Amino acid sequence: MIKIEILDKNRIVRTGRNEYDENPLEMTATGQERVYLATQDLTYALGDFIRVTTDAPGKHLMVKLNEALDTTLIYLSDTVWEYIIPLAEGDAASLCDGAFASKAHYISARYAKDYEIKQYRNLALNPHDQRDCANAFPHASANVETRNDSTFFAKNAIDGSYANNSHGSYPSPGWGINRDPNAKLKIDFGREVRVDSASFTLRADFPHDSYWTQVSLSFSEGSSLSFDTVKTADTQSFNFTPIVTRYAVFENLIKAGDESPFPALTQIEIYGTEV
Repeated sequence: MIKIEILDKNRIVRTGRNEYDENPLEMTATGQERVYLATQDLTYALGDFIRVTTDAPGKHLMVKLNEALDTTLIYLSDTVWEYIIPLAEGDAASLCDGAFASKAHYISARYAKDYEIKQYRNLALNPHDQRDCANAFPHASANVETRNDSTFFAKNAIDGSYANNSHGSYPSPGWGINRDPNAKLKIDFGREVRVDSASFTLRADFPHDSYWTQVSLSFSEGSSLSFDTVKTADTQSFNFTPIVTRYAVFENLIKAGDESPFPALTQIEIYGTEV
């Protein structure tokens, strides 16, 4: 069983209306393997959220909660996932124009197929990640984010967007470290996975931006790897002996000796398979 609902800030199910409906319909639906909600007339309000419920914890889902978000393979550690509609002040800056702002919506979720789960893939990718998300993985968090600004949140570094020739609002959000040499970004997978490759796309709005000459990844089993990086707009990729881990921490960031104080990360990829 899988269920989707749209609820308001008081946790009451919202209603929507389609063109030929006589009466509003409650925005809730249940299915065995796949479920969707569709409406032509529902305007989101501050505090609204989408709740996805599964029949057991530890499920992989393919989800699409808004037209502006790519369909995403996520892992739910619990049976309930609540996705807050990003309407708070400042949220829109990191999203494309019109995201979550229309009246017509199509929301879908289904259990992922075995081949989708088991394939070699970027285990860090999650366009549906949210800053305060607790149980939908992968999830990105950081010990510092520039000015508490959504265009510099850690989640931007795993959203699948590689526009690194600028900085700030969409389409160029990334992870900004507020000039902190001790900045760290953690990718939590929510379960053990096997990883053997990483790619980094540094923000390249030169000469505004600086860059890192060395970065590290640390893993839950205690190991740490360092990688030499260069000044380039291209993605820089590195292979290593497979590691089984629950998370990866991007840290020990050595800034280049140039004049700019602003190194930043546009995208991080970590490749591997389920254990």
